[in-house]
Amino acid sequence: MEEFYHALKVSPEACTGCTHCMIACPTGAIRVRGGLATIDAAACVDCGMCLKTCPQRAIFVEQDDFNRIFHFAHRVVLLPSVVLGQFAGEVSEEQIFAELLAMGFTRVVETDQSVDILADAMREYMATHRHLRPFISAFCPAVVRLIQVRFPSMIDHVIPLKQALDLSAIHVRRQLEEEGVPREDTGIFYVTPCAAKIAAIKSPVGEEVSPVDGVINMDFIYNKIKMGMTRRDKQGVASSPARGYLSPAAIAWTLSEGEASSFEGRCLAIDEIHNVIDILEKLENDEITGIDFVELRACDHSCAGGALSANNRFLVIERLRSRVKASAGQAREKDEISRHADFLKEQAHLPVKITPRSIEKLDEDTAVAMEKMKKIHRIMEILPRVDCGACGAPSCRALARDVVQGKAKLSQCTFIQKILLQEKLVTPDEAIEIAENTWGRNRFNSNTR
Repeated sequence: MEEFYHALKVSPEACTGCTHCMIACPTGAIRVRGGLATIDAAACVDCGMCLKTCPQRAIFVEQDDFNRIFHFAHRVVLLPSVVLGQFAGEVSEEQIFAELLAMGFTRVVETDQSVDILADAMREYMATHRHLRPFISAFCPAVVRLIQVRFPSMIDHVIPLKQALDLSAIHVRRQLEEEGVPREDTGIFYVTPCAAKIAAIKSPVGEEVSPVDGVINMDFIYNKIKMGMTRRDKQGVASSPARGYLSPAAIAWTLSEGEASSFEGRCLAIDEIHNVIDILEKLENDEITGIDFVELRACDHSCAGGALSANNRFLVIERLRSRVKASAGQAREKDEISRHADFLKEQAHLPVKITPRSIEKLDEDTAVAMEKMKKIHRIMEILPRVDCGACGAPSCRALARDVVQGKAKLSQCTFIQKILLQEKLVTPDEAIEIAENTWGRNRFNSNTR
């Protein structure tokens, strides 16, 4: 099975193996081995909880080298509305756009310009597939991957359409081709508020290749814009690019309830990954029924609370709400993207079916998997079930699974070690060696022996 690309990385120099990330991880993807946090690529969904909880800042988000943009003659930046919400009210959108041009981009495109077209495509899909209710939004790539690895029975409920960033990238590339720009001369770069969007671009689900060429972290671009404005020190704004009309729904799309408020019927909007897991469990078990549409976002308060956000999420939400009100008072203009609406609706459908990637599967052979499950139950009978994390796994059940899969030893449990020592089945030196394998030799460098 092909592995996911993951943008979340662990710095061995900074990691102390403190287990904060391991405990916070909603999919149990993290273990501590040799005193360092390690991420299981098959289980990680790039939700960013580990990044937010790490006290050592040992977890970071990998991004493309910014200078990569200069490999292209035409350099397009896809800007989600949440980026504009990072700046205080006295900073105009024209200033932000001008700074992006000054740093080397040749065109600035607001990602959410394609939202109205996407929303129409979603309505059409839901109208013709009513038997698949409740429909689940594919907006958040961390949620899509979560469903793949932990709730595979819910996959058919995910609306199999590309998202606004993809449609906007497809549109601007077509627009440039119509202007006579060769395809290979255009580089499209997305400013991301989270790690999951990076992973979605590097290894997209439901399509072979993303229409986006690179990704730039939002906190990086925010600081770069701020530095540029400081250098200019009120010397005036350079010429700003022509900007298309964004509807109130498009501006609010990345916020909580941005999608849910756009559709009829009984719609739910859930944010924060643990809340998402809770609602998916209830939907899977038919504890909640009669739902038409579910908007699920992994980050607290959706993209405003993304791991790469540079400012307080509540202030970001306030600023975007103000922009929504201002947009509502504007006369709607005929924008360029509407000319390609039919083409983009056709392009919106994912060419590849979203498939399960269950982390619960113990073996491809059903008989072997059943035998392994029995072993897990037997191991659980002797484990203390306190989920202390001292073994380097997030729970006793996780350790039991690791033991059955040959990834860990039962003796890593400190309670089991105590019994083995009492029965003289291991020596004190052997017990220390077991602990060193989990927590690293440096933790035991004092006069322990």
